[in-house]
Amino acid sequence: MAEEQRPRDRDRSLEKQPSSSDSEKRNFLLQVARYSQLAITLPAATFLGWLIGYALDRWLHTRYLYIVGLLVGIAAGFVELVRTVLSREAE
Repeated sequence: MAEEQRPRDRDRSLEKQPSSSDSEKRNFLLQVARYSQLAITLPAATFLGWLIGYALDRWLHTRYLYIVGLLVGIAAGFVELVRTVLSREAE
């Protein structure tokens, strides 16, 4: 038995192709997200390092670990910042 060929539901030429404005909008939003990540990374790492140091100070009854945590947080923030920038250049 011969099967009938059904017409395609959609013609490929009529399918919506992404316009250049959609592509530009997507690229703009992608760049905003990347730069926002860079702007948030260093302060977040610094605050987190300070917070951990402060918690250790309270737990161990010391007065200097918050500074150590602050410095470690700053260093971690810069490391992550540099890694992010270098990975973006490779793309």
